[in-house]
Amino acid sequence: MKTLHIFCLTTLIGILGLGHLSAFEDVSAIELRQGKNFIQTTVYSEKEDLETLKLFEGLRVADVSDGMDKSGLHGIGLVDPRISPLWKDCEFFTHRIVGIAVTARYVPTQRPPAGQLEPAEFDEWEGQFYTDYSSEPFVDIIRIGTVLVLDDANDADVGSIGSYNIMDWASRGCVGVITDSSARDTDEIIAVKIPLYMREVGRGIRPGRNEIESVNRPVEMGGALVMPGDVIVADGDGVIVVPRKYAQKVALFAREIMDKDKEGRRELYKRLGLPLDESVKK
Repeated sequence: MKTLHIFCLTTLIGILGLGHLSAFEDVSAIELRQGKNFIQTTVYSEKEDLETLKLFEGLRVADVSDGMDKSGLHGIGLVDPRISPLWKDCEFFTHRIVGIAVTARYVPTQRPPAGQLEPAEFDEWEGQFYTDYSSEPFVDIIRIGTVLVLDDANDADVGSIGSYNIMDWASRGCVGVITDSSARDTDEIIAVKIPLYMREVGRGIRPGRNEIESVNRPVEMGGALVMPGDVIVADGDGVIVVPRKYAQKVALFAREIMDKDKEGRRELYKRLGLPLDESVKK
């Protein structure tokens, strides 16, 4: 009797067209085994980016954090404070960043190191590694207002960011770089005053240390999720990520907060006999 019930149930599933569920599961399993992204990347136009950035002009991390709280986004987007500015300009605040995230993820390599090679052989190996495994495909989507957010191989002591490539990125419209890892050539980067927020100083080159894994996919940056197209604000207080769908609301609240703060501090400047500086000017 039990066998008959099972047979009847199987027949009914087949009649209803549900007998293919296992086939769909097999396809799904194949897709999963090949690798599958579950969070989609939203694509915004340059015009949309620039309109959004206009809303955040002059806002500080503190203002934006308060705006996030007022929008009901308590604690969201706050990046580990150990990711901090390489340099600060406390006169004109040129170390500050307001931009739109372009993301890239580098991972530690499993490929063996070059070993003992003749100089020419090493140069060939190094160039091939850059080309095949650790390139910078994101340069093609840098545009005015871009902030590069690089999730890198934290423990590889790798200087994925150096004075040459950060200047190249800036020449394409990049307004700053955020990394949860390291950078090298830091003296030269300070000299040219390109905003860079990082965890520590690195020394090594990318070949033999990391590989590019993805571009413009969600990344984790100091405990915060960064989606391509999110708004990034950074200053001496650290880095904050504003989810794009809440950007307008957060910016409105943050602007009100900043304007009131400036008004109050201007009065205190006068009381203390201090000349007005860039931080309190309208």
